Amino acid sequence: MSAISIVENEYITLQYLPDKKIIAHVVHKPIGDKPLQDALNAGTEALKKYGACKWLSDDRKNGPLSPEQLQWAFNDWNPRTIKAGWKFWANVVPEDLAAAGTLAPVMDALFEMGLRMMVFTDVEKATQWLDSLEG
Repeated sequence: MSAISIVENEYITLQYLPDKKIIAHVVHKPIGDKPLQDALNAGTEALKKYGACKWLSDDRKNGPLSPEQLQWAFNDWNPRTIKAGWKFWANVVPEDLAAAGTLAPVMDALFEMGLRMMVFTDVEKATQWLDSLEG
């Protein structure tokens, strides 16, 4: 079954992968707060529509998120998307970010909210992890 396009622009591609029941996005270049929020909100709606609970983020080409974006994600988008059924997140990041370990507090906070997150530097390994989970 082929991917269902949800958002496609110069910054991000967001799709639903029906054969894997995964919402997946790829950031093509650093993305500002508004286009990212629009894409993530569209992904939340698709997650609800298709009954998905897994999200694959390929953020290797993104830049750092603004403090406002992080606050919005923690206080609005994350809880709303978890409530919509989001259970598993595979986040593919640049190698230097994974090595820095800066996502550990984020992972702990999301775990407390009921989300299981793993950080990867390889999309294939991230997809394999999501595939191994019952959802």
